[in-house]
Amino acid sequence: MNLPVLAAVLAAVFMGTIGAISVYAGVSAETVTFYRLFIGAVLMGGFLLFTGQKDKLLTWPGIKVLLTGAFLAGFVVFYVMAMNHTSMANAVMLLYLAPVTASVIAHFFMGERLSAASACLIGVALFGFAMMMEFNFNLSGQTAEALGLFYALCAMLCYAAFILTNRLIHERVHVLTRSGYQMLAGALCMLPFMLQQSESIDGAQWGWLISAGIFPGFLAIMFAVIALRALPAATYGTLAYLEPITVVALAWVLFGQSLSILQMAGSALIIMSGVFQAVLSQRESRLSEASLCPE
Repeated sequence: MNLPVLAAVLAAVFMGTIGAISVYAGVSAETVTFYRLFIGAVLMGGFLLFTGQKDKLLTWPGIKVLLTGAFLAGFVVFYVMAMNHTSMANAVMLLYLAPVTASVIAHFFMGERLSAASACLIGVALFGFAMMMEFNFNLSGQTAEALGLFYALCAMLCYAAFILTNRLIHERVHVLTRSGYQMLAGALCMLPFMLQQSESIDGAQWGWLISAGIFPGFLAIMFAVIALRALPAATYGTLAYLEPITVVALAWVLFGQSLSILQMAGSALIIMSGVFQAVLSQRESRLSEASLCPE
């Protein structure tokens, strides 16, 4: 497994831990998200200083990096707002249309042509995710339900924009620079929402918030940026479906929320599509290298 593919897998797994950490932290989603991004940004800054890479910290990252940070915060905010008005199943189903949306946009407007195999694997992953949700996409017909779906759509578009904008950032901006500034920009976007909560945080909760900053924050976003710099949107999008599998697995192990046979079959489909997409990506990479370096 090459480094970008491994980075995409690790990013999906670490991002999937945020749900469990939020439950144990016992604070609002806005507060968890702010500290997830802010602590992650601080850790990245400390890492760059400690390793003598101050130049990467003091580099102007560019508007695209800051804009991507806003998209990062935006999809979380809208996702939380969606769950306040509609079911989690409805919100998640719409949110995870983002990788497919990003792949299609990249195909038509960014020159990242989808092969027939990649398109099929995306379809398999999407169908597997629908199986995980047990094809449950209920609409009550209420105004609040429609508003919740609108917020979920906004979350999906922000997530797709996060994936695509990372592909447009110039290579001169180091991955550590861009991930650090993305987390900082996202945290600043979340700050007013967090302050509105006026929550008091005890010692145990601080421990979980720090964990949020390390795992789904610092590590997950750094690995995501590394992967997005090298992988086509279709490959990253397929591997991103490992995140909901992580969420379901943690819910099963930690909170006793068992899986049905249909959900387990859906998880298997997603894993298989991710493995085949990774293999396909490696093969295409080797063919590209061979064409550039003929004997």
